[in-house]
Amino acid sequence: METLSLAPFQGITDVVYRNAFQKHFGGIDKFYTPFFTGIQKDNSKSLRGEEISPEFNDVKTVVPQILSNHADEIIRFANQCKSFGYKEFNLNMGCPFPRVANKTRGCGLMADPERTTAMLNEVCMHVDGIDFSIKCRLGYYSDEEIYSFVDTFNTLPISEIILHPRIGKQMYTGEASLEKFQALIPLINKPLVYNGDVFDVEKYNVVSKMSQAVALGRGLLTNPFLAEEIRMAPKNLTEKKARLHNFVVDLYVERLRHAGGSPKIIGSMKELWKYMMNIFDDPLNVWRKVKKVNHLDEYEQAVELIFNEHNVL
Repeated sequence: METLSLAPFQGITDVVYRNAFQKHFGGIDKFYTPFFTGIQKDNSKSLRGEEISPEFNDVKTVVPQILSNHADEIIRFANQCKSFGYKEFNLNMGCPFPRVANKTRGCGLMADPERTTAMLNEVCMHVDGIDFSIKCRLGYYSDEEIYSFVDTFNTLPISEIILHPRIGKQMYTGEASLEKFQALIPLINKPLVYNGDVFDVEKYNVVSKMSQAVALGRGLLTNPFLAEEIRMAPKNLTEKKARLHNFVVDLYVERLRHAGGSPKIIGSMKELWKYMMNIFDDPLNVWRKVKKVNHLDEYEQAVELIFNEHNVL
């Protein structure tokens, strides 16, 4: 059976989201965390919270991800993940945002193959006992940049490559290139996981012919039932509106609890609604109801209005 994973989204797919998702929906085999940074010492403070603690995460299905351009930091992160019992860690070489890439991190690493290859070699020399995977794009400036990494990917003990077939400069504009992804399949001898623009079962059926593993991103944020629909689990798809409502309320309550009642969580809820509005029959009106709220009571009222006045597709 194909492997389905949830690609990471900074500010959205944190431990609260992942646990709420697992409670209400099925179909996902693996969850990647949003990236960790600032691993400056052993037992770093940034790795002592619920986001990575095995007490709050299923280490069999959660894969911690790091954003870094320093081998020693990645090695430190890997060792700490291993000590927590995780089976895999992931390096982010795909984040396209200029504030990240311009510092030669994320997708920016792909524009500097000599430095990045040296870093990857050092990491692989000092890390064992835990799988090392990479999430990347075709390049930052050009879709030819990935070809500078083919030998490195093939030679080093990398467990899998998650490839989003766009360049960083595109961000999420244009279309992910199925042709470029397919062209790389015979060149890379590691498992190649497809990621990008899978919003429905029809698109999944196309990409699954090329790859036995797919990382769902914006499609799953938009439609939390997507993995179940791919798995063809009709019994689990009954009463979609009620299930989605329960999920949204549980997620909000848990975020509120983690934030000590702070209304700042409205920002992260709005980020999710930018995607999730599209599962409703009138997405623009749904978004208008959420966009204007600034207080907790306003948000709660907006959610109830949405589920009372709109249908789930």
